[in-house]
Amino acid sequence: MTRVWIDPDECTGAGNCRTIAPQVFQARGDGTFVVTEDAAFFGETTVFDGVDAPGHGPDGAAGLARVPDSLLADVVDAAQLCPGQCIYLED
Repeated sequence: MTRVWIDPDECTGAGNCRTIAPQVFQARGDGTFVVTEDAAFFGETTVFDGVDAPGHGPDGAAGLARVPDSLLADVVDAAQLCPGQCIYLED
């Protein structure tokens, strides 16, 4: 399964990712974006934002969110259209 992560140091906060794939990308309080695993696909929602609390996971390269097959094309588009080039996909 493909996984996605965002380098928080490179994120410009443009929000193109959220517009293209809102079930995978979420705004962080500082205006940048993080990846999520949505409950609709994985039974529970996990936000990979580095917060130490239930429902959260590590951010950056350690915060690899699974990408549902049905959203893969949108996530690829989001990565390609990201002005900060901060979205990374891994198999």
